[in-house]
Amino acid sequence: MKIFYAVQATGNGHISRAMELLPYLERYGKVDIFLSGANNSLQLDSSVRYRSKGLSLFYTNSGGLNYWEIARQIAPLRIWREVRDLPVEKYDLVINDFECITSLACAFKKVPSVNFGHQASFISPKVPRPEKKDPMGEWILRHYARATQYIGLHFKQYDDFILPPVIKKDILQAEPQDKGHITVYLSSYNDSTVRQHLQSLKEFRFQVFSKEVKQPVQDGNILFMPVNRSAFNKSLISCKAILTGAGFETPAEALYLGKKLMVIPIRGQYEQFCNAAALKKMGVPVLRTLDAGFEQVFRPWMDQKRRPTLHLDYSTESTVSYLMHNCSNEKKNALDLIYPEFVFN
Repeated sequence: MKIFYAVQATGNGHISRAMELLPYLERYGKVDIFLSGANNSLQLDSSVRYRSKGLSLFYTNSGGLNYWEIARQIAPLRIWREVRDLPVEKYDLVINDFECITSLACAFKKVPSVNFGHQASFISPKVPRPEKKDPMGEWILRHYARATQYIGLHFKQYDDFILPPVIKKDILQAEPQDKGHITVYLSSYNDSTVRQHLQSLKEFRFQVFSKEVKQPVQDGNILFMPVNRSAFNKSLISCKAILTGAGFETPAEALYLGKKLMVIPIRGQYEQFCNAAALKKMGVPVLRTLDAGFEQVFRPWMDQKRRPTLHLDYSTESTVSYLMHNCSNEKKNALDLIYPEFVFN
């Protein structure tokens, strides 16, 4: 079997998940990877057949999306050429982890595909949303990577096509410890902003994972560390608590390890506000932003004994088995119904 696996490379979560899934996918056939996006800190530990700048998200230094940089990177002619030339029709199975060019190529060439990943879960109205829905955010979640089939991942099984998170092997096999530090990963804030709000909490030790440093730098009670998969796993496994964005993979891993968790959604990233709504229902504190009131929220949180946890009913192997047995023979023909806005020639 020939498998086309499109991986979104905006952020680190999609790449991290792909590295866990690949060894099991390769049991079913030859896997060619399409890596799309230009804003991540991890390298995919596998050969990549196709690459694209894709449509990437970029961030400000103060917790939000950089819309100007996002718009500046859009190149319609390049995207059209990639859609036209991407050979999705040569594969027996196309797996798409929220990647737009693959979705458009499959629609254009009438090739079935499966949207597999966290964003696929938002096709269901049963998945938690914030009190105030964002119409544009909802449209993007539903249309950015359209497919003929969806298999979602989420913190809970909100619908019958949603599976539990894919947890890294290093986390699954770990023995959690508490060495007293707080792990911090806030990719949309610069080091200066993070330092400003953590340095006054002198009785606490922080390990901050940063895109700005090339080697560990100790600054008072804060250890700034470069983003590195192994180092981050080690920090998370041994931390007392973690402060991070409201993404999916890192909060899921923290909950699985039983760590105290607090999240700050990235402004303008609607998916993170949806995740925050789900986490809040589970008892995880959610902050609007990193501001002057952070210290008054942080100290009571550290004193709390209650911490939500996540229990898995699937292993990574069984997740891939479910994916393959439910999709490998899917050859749906009613694509005009699924992609009504496209005209096929």
